Amino acid sequence: MDPKNITKRYSNDDITVVWKPSACIHSTICWNQTMGLPEVFNPRERPWVKINGASSDRIIEQVQKCPSGALTFYYNDATSSEPVSIETKVEVMPNGPLLVYGNIVVKDHHGVESKKTKVTAFCRCGLSGNKPYCDGSHIRATGLENTASEQ
Repeated sequence: MDPKNITKRYSNDDITVVWKPSACIHSTICWNQTMGLPEVFNPRERPWVKINGASSDRIIEQVQKCPSGALTFYYNDATSSEPVSIETKVEVMPNGPLLVYGNIVVKDHHGVESKKTKVTAFCRCGLSGNKPYCDGSHIRATGLENTASEQ
């Protein structure tokens, strides 16, 4: 199986959290003690997502903070009236990517357009191997990986 095509799903009665490891930039926002939800997301355990570790609303709130879009969710009840989309917003992460929240279209240098939803992380440092998107290369280049794993 091609590792770039791996997709994992974790469901409870209300929602399904979808994780695409190849899109993850390892920002630690999902599990970080300060701003994360470690009772649900714990990369040191298997499975690393404990879908019953918090309320669905709290999990949704945390998933929507994922800067790469590696974590997404959907409602299991297709008739739910709760919208999943969010207003377009741009946020600069300290020592990290430029985050664009919302629905956007990215046009590459060949003119190919890609629709992005929720959160898209754009590289600001120029080191990404997946430009224009952030792949976490700035963490390795600046030696921040040790501090990120200790948090």
